[in-house]
Amino acid sequence: MTEQLTMNRVIHAAVRRDLDRLADALGGMADGDLPRAQALDRAYRNLRTELTHHHEGEDTHIWPMLASVGVDRGLLAAMESEHHAMAEALAGTATAMAAVAAGGSAADAAAARESLLRTREVVERHLRHEEDELEPQLAPHLDGPEWKAVEKKLSRQPLPVAGRFFAWLTDGMTDEHRAFLKKTVPTPVVAVLSRTFGRRYYRDVAPAWR
Repeated sequence: MTEQLTMNRVIHAAVRRDLDRLADALGGMADGDLPRAQALDRAYRNLRTELTHHHEGEDTHIWPMLASVGVDRGLLAAMESEHHAMAEALAGTATAMAAVAAGGSAADAAAARESLLRTREVVERHLRHEEDELEPQLAPHLDGPEWKAVEKKLSRQPLPVAGRFFAWLTDGMTDEHRAFLKKTVPTPVVAVLSRTFGRRYYRDVAPAWR
């Protein structure tokens, strides 16, 4: 059975994509390649920023809305707890990535990769839990006024934040997800935001994947 695409799942796919790309890149990094090490650290820091921003939006806007329409508070508490676990894992990997960026050694890259793989497990458990258990409870409310109000709040982002987000989201996006995004956000809006206000992403982060 084909899974129903949502913007949440498209964002999750971008998170998974970057975690996989980082794991592969760290595994193949040459000893002493400091520019490569620093590029991967920038890519990781960008991923951490995007994932943290995504979860802060859920904590601030989505979970309270779901609680107000009767979604099980125990499930919402589990979601929040998983966010805390991810934040701790991401912080630990950030320390490991900073060590790679500072020295560029293959040994530090290997240690950072092990940390990243552990973090990926923590992140994947939450993403799958959210997709399997929480999204079905959200689905009946997607046309309701409560959700529309949440969407409006989530869309109010400073232009540099929105630009970086769309530049990151679309970098390596699958055709299926690109088609979904096109139906959800007008293509000219995505293009202007990403190319104009997401320029720093293309300059500082995207080269890590080339």
